Amino acid sequence: MADHTVKSFDEALERLRDTLLRLGGIAEKALTEAITALVKLDADMAAHIVQRDVELDSLCRAAEDQAVKLLALRQPMASDLRLVVGAIRMGLDLERIGDYASNIAKRTIVLAQVPPSISVGPIQRMSRIVQEMLKDTLDSFASHDVEKANSVWERDEQVDEAYNAVFRSLLTYMMEDPRNITPCTHLLFIAKNVERIGDHATNVAETIRFIELGEELMKDRPKRDDSPFAIVEPPAGV
Repeated sequence: MADHTVKSFDEALERLRDTLLRLGGIAEKALTEAITALVKLDADMAAHIVQRDVELDSLCRAAEDQAVKLLALRQPMASDLRLVVGAIRMGLDLERIGDYASNIAKRTIVLAQVPPSISVGPIQRMSRIVQEMLKDTLDSFASHDVEKANSVWERDEQVDEAYNAVFRSLLTYMMEDPRNITPCTHLLFIAKNVERIGDHATNVAETIRFIELGEELMKDRPKRDDSPFAIVEPPAGV
């Protein structure tokens, strides 16, 4: 009976890990497709991403339910307890990543009707950093690789620097020509969504460290987002 109980518990933990990896995979795909839709200004693809967000929400609730049942019925200890608690934290972060991807898709639908006259290349390049961070985060969780999780944590600064550059560039375009205001406003929100996805990927990386080592990072997260303090000089003649 004891062996059966231990096996059942191990299987429940493995199901929880699988659910989180599925959740992460859907969030990762949503981000990739949202950026592709933006680059192509594909409203149909963007609409499909928005519709699929409900699937991610449902899977997040499933992960929470599994974690709560493990806490209530199994009373896990040590590393098992950290996994269950960490699963709840991870689920919320991954669900928010899906929400931000959906927000990008919603604004892409609008931009498809009023195409911007400027390149979305800088946002695409910033998103590549975030996509790689998210992929490495999920890989580190699957392989128990704390070093890879740490590398994600350290790359958050790169995303902030890229966002600062996009922010200043878009403000300049808006000042140069009032016709740029509407599309650039949507692009500003999209860029912020991408930056926030990077923050949540970093949150997950921190949670993985907690699960594997039972410790939190004691140093402050590297942050370089100075957009709230940005002062952009108007172009000459404006």
